[in-house]
Amino acid sequence: MWQIILCFGITFLILEMMIPGIFFLNFAIAAFLCAVISVYVKSVIVLTVCFCVLSIILMYTLRPLLIKCEKNKKQQTGICAKYVGKKAKAVEKIDKNSGAISIYDERWQARTKDDEIIEAGCDVEIIDYESIIMYVKKVD
Repeated sequence: MWQIILCFGITFLILEMMIPGIFFLNFAIAAFLCAVISVYVKSVIVLTVCFCVLSIILMYTLRPLLIKCEKNKKQQTGICAKYVGKKAKAVEKIDKNSGAISIYDERWQARTKDDEIIEAGCDVEIIDYESIIMYVKKVD
């Protein structure tokens, strides 16, 4: 019996990999736990109830935690986390069409989003990015 339940757990894991959304993972964990329980309990009805109860418990406890961790992970990685909101130094005059900044000893193309002109040597804050262009505003 435990082999059949284990196959269901593996199926749920494959579904989770194909359709990401942290939905089928709860069922996979519940199936694996039921496979362990099925070694000691032989009743199909009891195992079905255990699977349903474990699935519901995991759905309301584990899923929100995993979704929160996934959102935090997305916010902490990438170019946005490294540059947006950070201070930099203008190394060239910056306007809507041209300019450059220096941050972390790297040189980036920079632009302003409005008609503001920022002189070389001024401190700026990175407010957005698009590809290799950083959008900045002057820090007062």
